Amino acid sequence: MSRDQKFFDMYSLVIGVLILIAVAIFVFSMKVSDLTQGVYTRDAAEYQASVTDRIRPVGQVYLAGEEHESSAPIVETPATPEPVATSMTGPQVYNAACNACHGAGIGGAPILGDGAQWTDRIAQGADTLNEHAVRGFSGSTGFMPPKGGRMDLSDAEIEAAVDYMVGQVQ
Repeated sequence: MSRDQKFFDMYSLVIGVLILIAVAIFVFSMKVSDLTQGVYTRDAAEYQASVTDRIRPVGQVYLAGEEHESSAPIVETPATPEPVATSMTGPQVYNAACNACHGAGIGGAPILGDGAQWTDRIAQGADTLNEHAVRGFSGSTGFMPPKGGRMDLSDAEIEAAVDYMVGQVQ
């Protein structure tokens, strides 16, 4: 058998298999269409309603001289939500804002719980500590930014954090 004959036989076999696959797909699609044809047809009221909804005009056109009654525009003012008071406790403020410096002693900040670093500061009084925490302080050991750099916190929250830190001194 020659090479040309082998090629022709193989080519014919591949074409035959492809034709069989195409016929099988055609028969399968005909069966599926027969089974699903009644599900959604053009004459169904549901289909007609969806078409009518899709092609309805967006507005109406009136020629000059024609009058049409228009409704007065309705202006709704959205209700202003009342601010929710989300007051944080001293430990929460410490963990959210103060821990960054007072946890590691950055910039001369006294470390939470270290009595030696807090003794001189506590001796100044609670009012002085609170004022330095709220308004900021620049001393020989470092710089305390106002409210620890968290201007979104209230004075009462900052003072609660100071009370918490002073309470942790041993």
